[in-house]
Amino acid sequence: MIAFVEGEVDALAPDAAVVKVGGVGLLVHCAPGTLAELTVGQRARLATSLIVREDSLTLYGFTDDDERTVFELVQTASGVGPRLAQAMLATHRPDTLRTIFATQDLKALTLVPGIGPKGAQKLLIELKGRLGAPSGAGGAVPAQGAAAAGGAPGVTPWRGQLLEALTGLGWTSRDAEAALADVEPVAAEAEARGEAPQLPVLLRAALRSLKR
Repeated sequence: MIAFVEGEVDALAPDAAVVKVGGVGLLVHCAPGTLAELTVGQRARLATSLIVREDSLTLYGFTDDDERTVFELVQTASGVGPRLAQAMLATHRPDTLRTIFATQDLKALTLVPGIGPKGAQKLLIELKGRLGAPSGAGGAVPAQGAAAAGGAPGVTPWRGQLLEALTGLGWTSRDAEAALADVEPVAAEAEARGEAPQLPVLLRAALRSLKR
């Protein structure tokens, strides 16, 4: 197993980075949040997981060991491959996923692209207890109703949806992440009023930010 790679970032793509290690450029597939923290020409250290297939060797990279651990654990469920596991981490942070499975939060899990209600129900059953307890608040888990209402710590479903929409429109992951930061006050205002942030409103604000 390749536990991590460390070296200069040579190139960035919408879903991967090339890291120079010992004169060799390694293609490392990463979620948008991880890519947003990388800069071409600067050194980086990524925790990694190597997926071996008959016809390919694919390296996936993560911000830290916790992300890699969750990435590997969710693949113990039937039907979950590395791409779906990466989509789960692109939508929810590791501790948020622990909360989702601990509270059996169907709504939050279906926010992951590629997971529908039936698939989510199956995953909630298979993965319950496998990821461990959430670390926030001493491992305490909010009630199911609070999680479904978006009250679980770190659950920000609009982020994953907006990121997917912007990259689908052709913006780079780095630009999309910058736009997400710009619209966070808009989302915070809605949440302060007790309302769920509306994706169309956030998308218009993000596009205005990107066109400045």
